[in-house]
Amino acid sequence: MAELATIARPYAEALFKAVGAGTAQTWLDALAQVGTNSEVIQFASDPKANRAQVFQVISSVLPEALPERGANFLRTIIENDRLSALGEIAQQYRELSNDQLGVADAMVESAFPLEASALADLKPMLEARFKRRLNLQVGVVPDLIGGIRVVVGDEVYDTSIQAQLEQMKMALTA
Repeated sequence: MAELATIARPYAEALFKAVGAGTAQTWLDALAQVGTNSEVIQFASDPKANRAQVFQVISSVLPEALPERGANFLRTIIENDRLSALGEIAQQYRELSNDQLGVADAMVESAFPLEASALADLKPMLEARFKRRLNLQVGVVPDLIGGIRVVVGDEVYDTSIQAQLEQMKMALTA
C-alpha cells in the first residue's frame, strides 16, 4: 500500500537520524508486532481509551522495556494515530540501516530445516553470488522438495527441485 509507505517514511527517516543504523531495530520490530495486533488496534481506536492508557497497554506487552527514545517514539506514534504504520516504519528503518551498513536481508527457503553449520558454509557463497553482505533468515517450504531458494530484494537464486521440475515442464511443453 503506497499510502502507508508514504505515511511511514518520515517516521522511519526521523528515527534513523535520531538513533542511527540498527540500534532501534529490536525494539522497533517488537513495537511493529504489537502494533499489528487486532486487539491492540481495537483498544487504541476506542474513544474511551486515552493516549496514556494506550501507551501503557502497548508498553506492558513488550518483551523488554523501551529505552527512552523508544518510549518517546511510541508516544509520538500514538499521538499522531499511526499505530497501523508501525510495521512499515520498521521495514523502512531496516532498509535505511542496511543501506548504510552495506548489508541486505536474505530469505533462504529450504524443503528441510538447515543446520547452523550448513548455513555458515552457505553464507560466503551467497554473499559472493549477490556481491554484498547478507543477513540470512531461514524458512522451511516443503513444496521445494529439495535444494534452496534465496530471495534478496527482487533477486532470486533458485536451485530447488521444484524449480528444476518447472523448467523441465516448460521445455517439454514448448
